[in-house]
Amino acid sequence: MRKHKGFSLIELLIVIAIILIIAAIAIPNLLRARIAANESSAVSSTRTINTAEATYVTGYPTFGYSADLASLGPPAATGCPAGGPVQANACLLDFALSSANAVATAKSGYYFALVPTATSGINTGYTQGSSPASFNITGVRGFCSQEDAVIRFTATGNGAPTTTPSTCAAYTLLQ
Repeated sequence: MRKHKGFSLIELLIVIAIILIIAAIAIPNLLRARIAANESSAVSSTRTINTAEATYVTGYPTFGYSADLASLGPPAATGCPAGGPVQANACLLDFALSSANAVATAKSGYYFALVPTATSGINTGYTQGSSPASFNITGVRGFCSQEDAVIRFTATGNGAPTTTPSTCAAYTLLQ
């Protein structure tokens, strides 16, 4: 009688079961690592927006802080116009960040929003916030900052980015 070479069905099922057990352990860790990376990117983007706002208010003192994120970025993905930056498009942020609002596409799994605080026609302050595009998938915390450049967070980042000054001030300080 001829002996067949190969694996039995039981051996194949054992190998598949081992692979599934390893995947069940590895996939949640991978997702948590992705969320941590997205949140780190959101904090970095918040710092970048704060720096861009400080530069903007210095460059356009008669206007104050920018009216929105689009004013801090270029007019299109192709970059700054040949004439250079202007008040409506200061080219201080990249296009991906300046257009990462709930209408457009998210940047690293987060949406961003910015609302100025106007006094006598001059934007004397701002509140900018970020929230996960898909709660519990791209992130779990929401972040915000004001003209003091202090970054705050909330553990319940579900919903639209916070742009209300009093709500942002009530968030926990990021250490």
